[in-house]
Amino acid sequence: MAAPTTQTTRNRILYHYWGYSFEWTSLHRSKSELEPWTRTCDTLADDALEVLNEIPSPSGKAATAAAAEKPTKRDLYAVLRENYRTNPKLEELWAHVNTVPDWVDWDQIRRGQNVFYRYGIPINNVLLYESLLGGMAALSAPQILSLTGGFAANVVRRRLLETVQHTLQVTRSVESIKPGGDGHISSVRVRLLHSNVRNRILTLAAKSPQYYDVKKYGIPANDLDSLGTIVTFSTLVVWVGLPRQGIVLSKQEIEDYIALWRLVAHYMGAPTDPFRDLVTARAYMESILVSEFQPNDTGRILAQNIVLGLENTPPTYTSKGYMEAMARLLNGDELADQLHLPRSNFYYKCLMFGYCVLVRLMAHATARSGFVDRFIIATNRRLMWHHLIDGKDGLGKETTFTFKYIPNLKRSTRPGQQKQYSLLLKRPGFEVLSYAGLLSTILAAVAITSILRIVLRAAAALTTTLPGVI
Repeated sequence: MAAPTTQTTRNRILYHYWGYSFEWTSLHRSKSELEPWTRTCDTLADDALEVLNEIPSPSGKAATAAAAEKPTKRDLYAVLRENYRTNPKLEELWAHVNTVPDWVDWDQIRRGQNVFYRYGIPINNVLLYESLLGGMAALSAPQILSLTGGFAANVVRRRLLETVQHTLQVTRSVESIKPGGDGHISSVRVRLLHSNVRNRILTLAAKSPQYYDVKKYGIPANDLDSLGTIVTFSTLVVWVGLPRQGIVLSKQEIEDYIALWRLVAHYMGAPTDPFRDLVTARAYMESILVSEFQPNDTGRILAQNIVLGLENTPPTYTSKGYMEAMARLLNGDELADQLHLPRSNFYYKCLMFGYCVLVRLMAHATARSGFVDRFIIATNRRLMWHHLIDGKDGLGKETTFTFKYIPNLKRSTRPGQQKQYSLLLKRPGFEVLSYAGLLSTILAAVAITSILRIVLRAAAALTTTLPGVI
């Protein structure tokens, strides 16, 4: 773990950590203060899961431990919905996920969803290259993901598209995030999936203690892990990822966006109090950045597999070098070095410059026009769903977040191999945005130069005509 650089000035402690600087306050939490959260988890879902696994499926078989040895297609949300009245534990979970907290303002939730699509391209890049890939620098989460096998290079793309489906469902509309909507249902399904993974790993660890070190990493998918997940989708986006692309949200946009993910946290059984206000939310993000980011070999393998698994794949057809350059832009060189991401050459640095120019121009244009804003939001909402979920190059079929990537004593994620393909056959991909940004820069420079030349010529002519005046 890299030691933070601190600076004390007039009783102020300034942290410089992984390329991010902030002042430590009484709201921040040290590693020792966060550690108890690694020993607690979503027991409400765990208790319900125990009951759900004993309920016979339509074929008459219960999802016993023996049955869990093979992938199961049981939709646990459907089982819960159909049987919650039969057991107090199920009834308690059902009541929790269908109760809307009193702090929820549906107009604010709608505005928060609009923020996601208003800045669709830069936010999605943050979620992929910083929240996910950069998140592999965390201490415990990569250990769990490695045991599931879902981040092997040959399957990681589909695994990520499933996560994208959940994100798009919770941002699709206000009705989607209300109880009974697609976003609400997928959040509950993911909650039960996390419980399944936790139960499975703890069962295997009881048989073989060396399989997973509970003392070192805490309970799998614990409360701190859950908090960290919401942080990467919310606060990390607005205060780190977007500013590193030159986009600074308004205070209202930040409040709205974090309110949306606070509601998602409630449905998923994650802590919600850290997101009660902006100051507290930011302090928790910064605390996690300091205490939990400890890159190790497991995280490095998963980070590399993400790049290898997405290289030159639809719908973005992004090159390996471009993805690594984007990861460096969003995570900073220090963290990228620790994850063993290659340094970017001059070509890819230019592409990152062009990309940032373009997304800044788009953000500026959106902020200046209500019509443009509404058009971009509606267009991004439609195109993202089509290309990432419905289209032939997307997920293809909506997932119900069943327990497919099942940990076992012989499973661990290994480094993937880079694909071989001809550059002549590579389809135009995400790099086109960078070319557009570079072209805009060149055209702007030519225009400014031309205007300056005209002004200078006019001034020279005026000096010649009126020598006594100037």
